[in-house]
Amino acid sequence: MYRSYSVSRFLWLLLADAVIFTLCAGFFLVGRSFLTSADSRPEAPVKLPVIMYHSIHGDTPSEYVVTPAQIESDLRWLSENGYKSVTAQQLIDYTQGKGGLPLKPVMITLDDGYYNNLTYLLPLLEKYDMTAVISVVGAYTDNDAAHDPHIPSYSYLTWDDITLLAGSGRVELGNHTYDMHSLYSGRTGCKRKDGETEEEYRQAFGEDISRLQDEFSANLGIAPRIFTYPFGAVSRESLPVIRENGFLMTLTCRERPNYITRDPDCLYGIGRYNRNGLLTTAEFMQKIANE
Repeated sequence: MYRSYSVSRFLWLLLADAVIFTLCAGFFLVGRSFLTSADSRPEAPVKLPVIMYHSIHGDTPSEYVVTPAQIESDLRWLSENGYKSVTAQQLIDYTQGKGGLPLKPVMITLDDGYYNNLTYLLPLLEKYDMTAVISVVGAYTDNDAAHDPHIPSYSYLTWDDITLLAGSGRVELGNHTYDMHSLYSGRTGCKRKDGETEEEYRQAFGEDISRLQDEFSANLGIAPRIFTYPFGAVSRESLPVIRENGFLMTLTCRERPNYITRDPDCLYGIGRYNRNGLLTTAEFMQKIANE
């Protein structure tokens, strides 16, 4: 038997279809809006502790000296606790929107350019699959290292040594000024002197750091993009000069963690924890783990 056609039934079904379609479209738009807003949310800042070492030698540590056994203990602790060392280039790329960072990044830095950084550190970097930044003082390399090279307890790196480090793939190089690593020259490190005009300061500071950049170029064919303040002494007037010389990161001595974002400016004024050799590895690493 054939069922007769019902206009009211047809209209009711049409209305039901319209309601269902409207609900589906609504859910689709809400879901797309949620996903879009989630994708557009800024990434959370990445916490980055940075360790600052100086000299590595002997059996008697001090505030600025660690023993080879201590630095190996440190690297072992970092490795066993899930930290991955990052390079300055990784950080620069990240702030420029390229690539990512590990879950627990750490940066290892060494100041002044001691020869023992080559003798003791490089084999440990290879053993624990890590990287480091070594910031050298040009005058130390040109004068002190050249006159009295290759004594682990006090010598500085020669240009040949620095070339070996750069070629290892484990070490990036930083500019620690050519000849402003002093407390007895009338200024503290590379800070502006009392009574010095801004123009005079910019000229003196610019000539110093560009001289070391020129030596890096002449000896290694590179131009470091990391500037390390001697003694952590920072002047407000220094940053424009640093930028003009192509540096994309500055290292200070402020003991605090860093929070890396996609903003390149976050790499200026990086804080670092001085590795005091009078502390055990466990005591020192509490700063990294807890702050």
